[in-house]
Amino acid sequence: MSPISASRILAIDTATEACSAALCQQGEVLTRYSIAPRGHTDLILPMVAQLLADAELTLAQLDAIAFAQGPGSFTGVRITLGVAQGLAYGADLALLGVSNLQALAQGAYRVSGAETVLSAIDARMSEIYIGGFVVKGDVMQSTDQEQVSTPNDWLEHSGTSSWAVGVGSGFVTYPALKEKVASVCEALPYPEAQDLLPQALQHWQQGKGVSAALAQPVYLRDKVTWQKLPGR
Repeated sequence: MSPISASRILAIDTATEACSAALCQQGEVLTRYSIAPRGHTDLILPMVAQLLADAELTLAQLDAIAFAQGPGSFTGVRITLGVAQGLAYGADLALLGVSNLQALAQGAYRVSGAETVLSAIDARMSEIYIGGFVVKGDVMQSTDQEQVSTPNDWLEHSGTSSWAVGVGSGFVTYPALKEKVASVCEALPYPEAQDLLPQALQHWQQGKGVSAALAQPVYLRDKVTWQKLPGR
């Protein structure tokens, strides 16, 4: 059995309106997923507990924990990191950070087989988080630097990706983005924790896990809106 298929990795994500957890054990993946913008702190730990119970594992029996490092809502990204660090400290586990944009692209590949993907997350404040990805060995890899931009600026300065599949809430909130892609994977408005696992497993095999103290979020911007928004 390969090191990847033999690994036991827990993945958690609360960075967007969706809250999810997934557990990979010897190649089998168990998942929990819920769209609940205001309920992440109440949902994520019970999701983790249920996954461990279903797999008949304890936290200490895991190899590592994957966490959605952003971009996403500031509060959501902080919840993900805080929960991941708390679990990792308690069981002395390494953490594996994975981009939410990359996870969206991975999800589009899982659902539709798309090999070239443009991921866009609604960043509020009339902006989007956006990044391009291409599949290599069944794992999505970034083709350009992830960025935050207004939709108009991005549309004006980007080229047309007529061969790419679009995915994410950015395409829902700003339909004009659809003119840049061949189609949109509408089944995935938000990232899912199970789609953190392929990249996390690759990082684990490459020895890229970090201690809980060294894990860092990725916000892409440093300002927040004063308006109180659902789940933000």
